Amino acid sequence: MTHPSQDLPKIALTMGDPAGVGPEIVVKALTDPEMTALARWVVVGDPRVLAMAERFTRLSLAPAELKASEILGDLGDFTFGRLDVHCGQAAVEYVRIATQMCLDGEAEAMVTAPLNKEAVALSGRPFSGHTEYIAEMCGAPEPRMLLATDKLCTVHVSTHIALRQACCLETSRILKTIELGNEAMRLLGFAQPRIAVCGLNPHAGEHGLFGDEDQAAIVPAIEAARARGIACSGPHAGDTVFLQALRGAYDLVVAMYHDQGHIPMKLIDFEGGVNISLGIPIIRTSVDHGTAFDIAGKNQADPRSLKQAMRMGARMAATRRALRGNPD
Repeated sequence: MTHPSQDLPKIALTMGDPAGVGPEIVVKALTDPEMTALARWVVVGDPRVLAMAERFTRLSLAPAELKASEILGDLGDFTFGRLDVHCGQAAVEYVRIATQMCLDGEAEAMVTAPLNKEAVALSGRPFSGHTEYIAEMCGAPEPRMLLATDKLCTVHVSTHIALRQACCLETSRILKTIELGNEAMRLLGFAQPRIAVCGLNPHAGEHGLFGDEDQAAIVPAIEAARARGIACSGPHAGDTVFLQALRGAYDLVVAMYHDQGHIPMKLIDFEGGVNISLGIPIIRTSVDHGTAFDIAGKNQADPRSLKQAMRMGARMAATRRALRGNPD
C-alpha cells in the first residue's frame, strides 16, 4: 500500500547563504505541520549549519530528506551575519543541485531561501540573480520574475538591468511576458486571469504627450495577447493600476521594469511576498527578501515569506501534475 505522503509532490528546498537567515527560516518553516503536510521536502544544504540553526532557535528540524553538501569545508571560522565568499559559492551550489534535481525529474519543484549576490561576486563569478542562473542551467533564454502575494501578483517585462535599458521596449518581449504571466496564474488556480498591463510613461503616455512608447510598443502586445484569448487590458497608468488591482479589478499586473512592480508589491505585503520564476521548464518559487545579515543567527528572522513560497510551490506542482495527468 502506498503511504499517503508518497502522493505529495517532492520539492527541493535550498538553504540559501549559510551565513544569512536562510538556515533559520528553513528550520522554522519545517517545524510547522501545515508545511510538512504540503509536500515531501528535500532540504539542500549543509547539515552542520542547519544543526546550528536548530540550537539557537531551540527547534528541531521536522523529518525531511536532506541532500547534504559540505562544500563549505571546515567550519572553524564560520560566522552568521558575515559576508563570505565561501558562503556565496555554497549558496549557488545548493541552487545548482536543486535545479538539477528538477531537470532530472527527481523533484517536481524547487523553493529557494535567499542568497547574497555580493557574496557570490566576491569569487569573481558574474551573477545577476537566482532567476537568471537557473534559466541558464535550464537553457531558457527569456526568464521572467513574478511577484505574488495572497492579494496581488505582478510579472515584470525586465528586472535586473539598467533603467535606461529597460525603457527600450520590445513588443515581442512584452507579449511573451503577458503569455508567461497568464500561464503562471493558471497554475496558481486562476481559470481566466484578468491581466492589467502597465504603461511605461506617466499616465501611460497621456496619448503621446509624455512619450510614444506606450502606443508604439505596449498597445500592439496587448492586442496580440487578446487575439490569443488572454484577458488583458491597458496600457494603464502605473500610479493607479496597482490600487485598482488590489481592490479586485485585476488578478495580475504586468510591470514594465523592476521598480515599477517591486515597490508596490513590497508595500502591499513585504513579509508574504513570493518570487516565482517564469519562462523556465521547472517550477521555482522563492522568498522575496534578502539574507538579512544584520539579524542572522539571532533567532529574529520571520519565516512567513518562505512558508508562502512553499505553499505556492506545492500548489503549482500539484496543479501541473493534475494538468498533465499524474502517471502515478
